[in-house]
Amino acid sequence: MRQTNFALALLTAAVLSACGGGGSSEAGDQSVKVKFSSQVAFGDSLSDVGTYNVGTVAALKGGKFTINGDNTAINSTLTGKNYTELLATQLGLPAACAAYTGLDGLASQGFSVPVVQHAGCYIYAQGGARVTNPVGPGNKLAGSALGALTVPVVTQVANHLALAGGKFTGTELVIVMAGANDVLFGLSQLSTSATAAGTSAFGTSLTLSLAAGATNPQTAAASIGAALQAESVKAGHTDASVVAAAVGAAVAAGNTAAASATVYGPFVATAQAAGAKAGADYFSVNAPKLVATMASTATELVALVKTQIVAKGANYVVINNVPDIGTTPLALSKTADVQALINAMVKSFNDTLAAGVAGESKILYVDTFSVSHDQATNPAPYGLTNVTTPACNLSTTVNPLASSLGCNGGNVIAGDVSHYSFADDVHPTPFVQLLLARYVSKYMVQKGWL
Repeated sequence: MRQTNFALALLTAAVLSACGGGGSSEAGDQSVKVKFSSQVAFGDSLSDVGTYNVGTVAALKGGKFTINGDNTAINSTLTGKNYTELLATQLGLPAACAAYTGLDGLASQGFSVPVVQHAGCYIYAQGGARVTNPVGPGNKLAGSALGALTVPVVTQVANHLALAGGKFTGTELVIVMAGANDVLFGLSQLSTSATAAGTSAFGTSLTLSLAAGATNPQTAAASIGAALQAESVKAGHTDASVVAAAVGAAVAAGNTAAASATVYGPFVATAQAAGAKAGADYFSVNAPKLVATMASTATELVALVKTQIVAKGANYVVINNVPDIGTTPLALSKTADVQALINAMVKSFNDTLAAGVAGESKILYVDTFSVSHDQATNPAPYGLTNVTTPACNLSTTVNPLASSLGCNGGNVIAGDVSHYSFADDVHPTPFVQLLLARYVSKYMVQKGWL
């Protein structure tokens, strides 16, 4: 759904909020509809206010998944803040701060920092966090040197309840936004497995073709396969070096003709075709499973919100659905089939989430997908100047983390990036975070909470 009147809606929400609420039927009555005692947020990087702002990350002047730091001297929109921080200010609440900070990565790179709980801080959201699975993007168990904590939302909520006496006071504004990392992690796993399937099929095809002309095909296949595998795991190996290792083993096994490119070349082409087919087949078989998994993940989130947040006393719960990941630079760099899968996974999650919380008076469902899609396809009314290019320079020579987590005013790309959509390939700039804060506010006004 297009929202071409969004700018007017934002202005209305901002004015109403600045006045202390949505007003009333009585002229001049600008009383606050709801006086929130605090803001509690559960979720992922979009809500994280600095969980990893420690060690090397802090030294790099990073810490949040956007353009970090107060760069308002360059442009007023470059605040370095995300929507939870902006909402806290708007609601007259203490500055939003991370409930926990720390890293569990490589000490040699400054990524091993003890986890510390911060009293009076209620933003539990963490970059990389998923709904229930503790291993998300950036986690050491996913192979990352960073060692992001990625505490899942289910545990974030449990941690808060443990610190708050097992219940909410009923006067907090509770924000939940998660699911995107379940999409991204699932895609990453599928890609890795599809690649492995393709690599295996390539190796098998090439090995058998080269072994067929050897003195003893059976023993030759074993030695060719071993040589191919050994080269494949070497740092800096290439496709050409892997083929050369296999050909060398074939020649040593008696297939001297294989030394000629005219002989082994067709074998390589056949193996490449076999590998491509195996990878594609793996993808097509397993992609629908990811779509179903996202529906199950949304069902888990609905149950968590109902039983562990609302049933535990929360009266004001905002749930933001997953934005349009399909329009991010990351998604746009993928093939058409992967883009279609991303869209299907997000839709599966969002549809299930919306249906699950429908009719719940204490829950405000905010459709961030629709507005983010419209921003990408109709940017001008939102004041966006670029919706496809990351504002941050992601080269490791200037941004060692190669992500928005290490991005600041000193390592953005040349030019005015203040009204870009994306800081890196998936995370928004402070300007889009501002739009999100106002968008949430608009729906809070309509709900009667502001």
